[in-house]
Amino acid sequence: METSQLDNIIKSSKKILIISHINPDGDTLGSMCGLYSAIWDNFKKKPDMLLMSPIPQTYTFLPYCEKAKHISEYDTSREYDLVINTDVASADRMFDSAPLFNRAKFTVNIDHHITNNGYAQLNFVCPDASSTGEVLFALMKEMRWKISLNTATCLYTAILTDTGAFRFQNTSQNTMSAIAELIGIGVNPSLIYKYCYETNSKNHVLFQAYCISKAVFLNDDKIAYIQVYKKDMEKFNVPDDCTEGLAEKLRAILPVEIAFIVKQLSPKVSKVSMRSETVDISAICAKLGGGGHKLAAGVLIKSGMKDATGKILNEINDTIKL
Repeated sequence: METSQLDNIIKSSKKILIISHINPDGDTLGSMCGLYSAIWDNFKKKPDMLLMSPIPQTYTFLPYCEKAKHISEYDTSREYDLVINTDVASADRMFDSAPLFNRAKFTVNIDHHITNNGYAQLNFVCPDASSTGEVLFALMKEMRWKISLNTATCLYTAILTDTGAFRFQNTSQNTMSAIAELIGIGVNPSLIYKYCYETNSKNHVLFQAYCISKAVFLNDDKIAYIQVYKKDMEKFNVPDDCTEGLAEKLRAILPVEIAFIVKQLSPKVSKVSMRSETVDISAICAKLGGGGHKLAAGVLIKSGMKDATGKILNEINDTIKL
């Protein structure tokens, strides 16, 4: 019933907007562009696509991504018939796009984060799915939409990146079945892997090496973290997505159980990205207003780097026995 409702509301809507989350990754972008592609292929409608932050260079190969616009280009007083969020785990992750969502005649929330509380009028939140891309693929199949190569490329990218190239524990039999079908449509796995994981610049690699050299290890090396300052990003001339994958590199070190990156967004705002293979870190981030998955979560903390790091460490010590 819910999928038919989604199909019908898209059919009846003239003005449609798709919103991705701040600091976009492969899942939110692949899902947004994949949904745009599918709506165009099946209904000959062109939704607007909204960004909170610039698209990382890594994902500029995605079909239709050039049609997405930054929030600064939007009249936030505009009213849409339908607004769909892709991979936006909580309402506060919409930031400046919230007025557009709240003013819409109808809202849809498509996601896979366990902390998502279903804040839209129609919610497709599947915590067992590896990614929002996997959720979308299942929805499109259930609604019997045509899935073109462009759509498949976007959804494959979403799933690939949110599973860490199928290395993470969120990779399931359903995930690989979806991947097999997407490849059957014509997706080129080696080419997309190259785009996502083998196109780093020299500065990017040197910057990450520098960051790892500054890693701090605590609790008999069970906790590891890196503080990333704007001045260091400017020194190496790297873009905002330069820290992607750093937490995973720390987590891969034995015997690290919790790894996190504290990134300076401004003197009074810090972004924390946490990873683990054994510990429910979503509970830690949730206590500070963030969320995510059991083994991959994050939070924005409105304080400086030192204070933000201290808050995370205090929550780890209060919540978990390592």
